[in-house]
Amino acid sequence: MNRFIEILLCLCALVFAFPFFVFAALLTLLTLGRPVFFTQTRAGKGGTVFILAKLRTMSDARDAGGNLLPDERRVSTSGIWLRRLRLDEFPQLLSILRGEMALVGPRPLKPETVAQFGADGVRRGAVRPGLTGWAQVSGNTSLSNEEKLRLDLWYIAHRSAALDLQIIFETIGVALFGEHKNASRLDAASSWKGLDNGADNKQVSA
Repeated sequence: MNRFIEILLCLCALVFAFPFFVFAALLTLLTLGRPVFFTQTRAGKGGTVFILAKLRTMSDARDAGGNLLPDERRVSTSGIWLRRLRLDEFPQLLSILRGEMALVGPRPLKPETVAQFGADGVRRGAVRPGLTGWAQVSGNTSLSNEEKLRLDLWYIAHRSAALDLQIIFETIGVALFGEHKNASRLDAASSWKGLDNGADNKQVSA
């Protein structure tokens, strides 16, 4: 996508979504307390690291041994809806304006996770990570790590402005109507010969 158009769309999103973000931030503060934001180092284009920010959607609840409880037990009720509506991702619009991220691209992962992908991780990092991506509108949480990787690499090889706009519109649909695994896209990505190494089965947090 043309950088000027990307910035323009990003600014429009900032203006339109800002009141909803303020409400979401207050809701996070009331339900989870401080800090309101969750920050973590992620890998950007070419492996360059940057700090990704989200609204916090999980508590720090721990078991008797002091270990964090599983994610599904720590996500707040408000956090479930913030994730569903993608409002927790709002701070990443600033990363897009800074050029660290794009509106559309593979979701930014931890540097160590990208390293586990080997040569495919390098290829995945050939573009800026995105606020949304082909894998996110093709099943997202219902997909395995390997399926997400195949979809990401397929996207990189076939990306275009038209495909990016399609993904943006589909992201709105996903936020409104929920996620659905797209078998035909998975078949196309799996039959495509551009994948060198399979992803492992370790948990990927995006």
